[in-house]
Amino acid sequence: MAAEVTVRELRQNLSVYLRRVERGETLAVTRRGEPVAVLAPLPERRSALDRLVAQRGAVRPAGDLLAHGAPLPTTPGEPSISEVLERQRRERLP
Repeated sequence: MAAEVTVRELRQNLSVYLRRVERGETLAVTRRGEPVAVLAPLPERRSALDRLVAQRGAVRPAGDLLAHGAPLPTTPGEPSISEVLERQRRERLP
């Protein structure tokens, strides 16, 4: 069962109750003895990569994977990725 706090008590000591919620506690807010709200911590927000690292031991990449660097190597005689994309876009346009 969540701890209860009145609207008046919450208003007068908001920072105290927010610290409790930050530590993981859930509070039921009451007005005249009736529950009107629940004050609860937000779910943990982690990126997909952070979850993979934590759950499956994935390795975090070194450096920025999106940084512009050298173009990807192509097979001699084959079109580059950019050329393939340009051709596909032209084919889709009327």
